[in-house]
Amino acid sequence: MTYPAEPRVDAYIDALPEWQQAICREVRELVHAADPEVAETIKRTRQPYFVLEGNICALLAAKDHVNVFVYDGGIVPDPEGIITAGHGNKTARTVAFRRGEVINAPALTEMFRRIIANNRAGGWRKIKREQADA
Repeated sequence: MTYPAEPRVDAYIDALPEWQQAICREVRELVHAADPEVAETIKRTRQPYFVLEGNICALLAAKDHVNVFVYDGGIVPDPEGIITAGHGNKTARTVAFRRGEVINAPALTEMFRRIIANNRAGGWRKIKREQADA
């Protein structure tokens, strides 16, 4: 898939160990495949973010894993149980990948699509307000 790559995101990924590069590149491909309008940027000085009418996800490589922060306000269903942390977080949850783990691409892509749809509907904060008012 072709998409406008942000050179600073390339630099972030290229500086990682090979196994983390592979994870980040696969997640990058999946988020772009979820919607061709997804854009890349750097926030918080060095962290790659993927955005479309709001944050979709961010990457953060740690010593022994890569965190994918999904910005969904905890409202996107996780029927396959890919969320590994942040279940009670009001803004973002985490999907962590360790060396040698296989990414559940269909589940992660579906999560990205739902987040994008929610962003286009005004964002998870607006949706949560509407659910509370209903």
